[in-house]
Amino acid sequence: MKMISAKPTDPFQIAIIKSNFNTIITTRLLDGAKQRLLERDFSDEQITIVEVPGAIEIPLVAQHLAKSKNYLALIVLGVVIRGETSHYDYVCDQVSQGCQRVSLDHDVPVIFGVLTTENRQQALARCGGTHGHKGIEAVDAAIEMVSVLQQLPS
Repeated sequence: MKMISAKPTDPFQIAIIKSNFNTIITTRLLDGAKQRLLERDFSDEQITIVEVPGAIEIPLVAQHLAKSKNYLALIVLGVVIRGETSHYDYVCDQVSQGCQRVSLDHDVPVIFGVLTTENRQQALARCGGTHGHKGIEAVDAAIEMVSVLQQLPS
């Protein structure tokens, strides 16, 4: 029986795509992710950060980065907060499906660090508050996924 699980891996080229909408929250997510990458021995030269206007723009940039084959993992960071209209549902659906499509089409982990919350307080609780830090968790998930994929047969 062969067990495949995440093992420590050497740092690699990684990209983070950050939405600038709700920038106070997304900046906190990015700061946590950058700090965690440095803790995991990534250098500044191994980290690419791309900023986009909003969450809906994330999948297109993820696709371009994945097609470049320069990165072993992508992390997407953003926040979509429910409002009074159905706009929230459309944005969440498009962003999540777009990121999944990029991951499957290009064989690269796209770690979904886009918060989808009912209100601003829930979002703040997930970027260093009572519900942890999703930017940090996204980095750990990216590293684990690269490790697992490296162990799978081609």
